[in-house]
Amino acid sequence: MTAPRLGSLTWRPAEEHPELLAAPVAAALSLLPGPAWVAEIDADLADTAAFSEAYDVPLEVSANCVVVAARRAGRTSLAACVVLANARADVNGLVRRHLDARKASFAPQDVAVAESGMAYGGITPIGLPAEWRVLVDPAVEASDLVVIGSGVRGSKLAVAGALLAALPAVEVLDGLGRPVAEAPPAPSPVGGGRAPDDSDVGWGERPGDPSDEDRRYLEDRPPHWGSD
Repeated sequence: MTAPRLGSLTWRPAEEHPELLAAPVAAALSLLPGPAWVAEIDADLADTAAFSEAYDVPLEVSANCVVVAARRAGRTSLAACVVLANARADVNGLVRRHLDARKASFAPQDVAVAESGMAYGGITPIGLPAEWRVLVDPAVEASDLVVIGSGVRGSKLAVAGALLAALPAVEVLDGLGRPVAEAPPAPSPVGGGRAPDDSDVGWGERPGDPSDEDRRYLEDRPPHWGSD
């Protein structure tokens, strides 16, 4: 296999370097019907904008994976949405309806990390829990090569979009990603609950009053998700 030329990174076969991957990701590589590549990066540059600038990887070939909490009839379930980094996921509209949820919002950071077994800022569609629904934008599926998280902040994966779309839990959802010309500034963290790159680009749309939706999901999450 010939390593891809993408940005200024050195790409190596992912299956040969499990030490650069989160355990669930390394275990799930066999589900991909084709090759995946991994490149080591500075963990402090894992956030999308910083990564793109530091390693010359365009936003249009990078993808973000956002974890969504969907609530209906007193029950909360988790799903993942994968969109290109120059787009935002339509969480409050299309995703909410597709998941048949009354409310949909970002999962709290501690929940996303605990339930996925991956680091925040490195969560990826490969290796997510089997019961999660994984929604992928058609633009991701159509990408010859897309850069995604590796489950940790110290590396990135590169894989053909069609291979991601072929994963068992994936649903390709038309209209999932809404292109945006420019990312709005990230909101100030509330209680340390959001990562520095948690902006609308690739991370969905926020409710008008963040405290209202976030409080609802924190209050309604199952006991094993922990307390505030």
